[in-house]
Amino acid sequence: MASRKHELLAVAGREVKISNPDKVFFPAAGITKLELVRYYLAVADGALRGVRDRPMALKRFVDGAEGEAFFQKRAPASRPEWIDVVELRFPSGRSAQEIVVRDAAQLAWIVNLGCIDLNPHPVRDRDLEHPDELRVDLDPVPGVAWDQLRRVAAVVDEVLRDHRLVGWPKTSGSRGVHVYVRIEPRWTFSEVRAAALALAREVERRAPSLATSKWWKEERHGVFIDYNQNAKDRTVASAYSVRPTPDARVSAPVTWDELAICDPAELTLRTMPARFARLGDVGAGIDAAAGSLDALLELAARQREAGMGDAPWPPHFAKGADEPPRVQPSRRKGARARRVAAPLVVVAKAARKADALAGLERWRERHPAAARRLAPDDVLVDTMRGRFSTWTRVRVNLRHVPEDERPSQEPPDPDFDPWAGARPPG
Repeated sequence: MASRKHELLAVAGREVKISNPDKVFFPAAGITKLELVRYYLAVADGALRGVRDRPMALKRFVDGAEGEAFFQKRAPASRPEWIDVVELRFPSGRSAQEIVVRDAAQLAWIVNLGCIDLNPHPVRDRDLEHPDELRVDLDPVPGVAWDQLRRVAAVVDEVLRDHRLVGWPKTSGSRGVHVYVRIEPRWTFSEVRAAALALAREVERRAPSLATSKWWKEERHGVFIDYNQNAKDRTVASAYSVRPTPDARVSAPVTWDELAICDPAELTLRTMPARFARLGDVGAGIDAAAGSLDALLELAARQREAGMGDAPWPPHFAKGADEPPRVQPSRRKGARARRVAAPLVVVAKAARKADALAGLERWRERHPAAARRLAPDDVLVDTMRGRFSTWTRVRVNLRHVPEDERPSQEPPDPDFDPWAGARPPG
């Protein structure tokens, strides 16, 4: 039977056209584009709570979850008159009109563009310079079990409560956990990031064997608390977002009690509508729980007095006044230090993650003795920003390989150049 060209849905008093509704977006699960749209409509009250009135970067998977995504900051020129936009300024000094979603019809319209997950900024369109959300992103290094992740999340909850703030946990839909904190929109992005860094360092102090605030991957262990998700122009998949995993896993709000016992693999596009119908939005109270950052900023001041300066910012941001060198530690002290302290080799650079990981396997086959000595967190898989989309870099830390047995740096395989044919940024 031929695939339908489109289907019309009546949503929030509007007619929304879904193009190619039968297109398979999740091949392993057999989930179509229309099923993705209907999922978001089933959980619309919760999904809208996470994105309503917020400018949104469009992360589009036009070929489905197994295809490459590209980021579209600027709202499509061809759009219905009922799609709202707002002019957002970026750290680069540039600006763009971004989509602002307010109702289920607008939500369905952006999903039809191929947006599998939703990536709103932590500000409302009425005040674009003062976030109303602090985001705690817990990112486990390879090999970290779910139990350790939830234990770190419990410490985050403890630190937040000690500083008179309420955290709302959700699974990331991937390997991590997010804790969102609604705050009064009184502080700048830099101040919110400073509060997040203070929180990360305090969690690390209370659970040093479980968590880290170290930015450079070669220094991390356990669960990384990514304070830089609070820098301006950074976005995180919002509540009820479907993630581009084979099983269409969801970034699902859970209670603190549930976090200790839940299995993220059970929270998917196909299971969440029934859960939502049964429980409603377990994060529904977040908007009524806006708190003050004063206590966390006082903690940040005490940390500075104790000698803790700024921490590294993301690439492409202006260097902070007291930011440490924006160079990975293994490159700071000369060739000998690089070999002994953190001997990193770049294994692969590819437009597609699967191709980069295939390059890693070829490296393992060429160097089996070294590969056998690697710990899970010795393999560093980085998602990098290119001209219009992300690309993947794979590095290997040879710290567990005896110095005289370490493979030397070889040409990456593959060796993708994201800036081919264009001038690099900056």
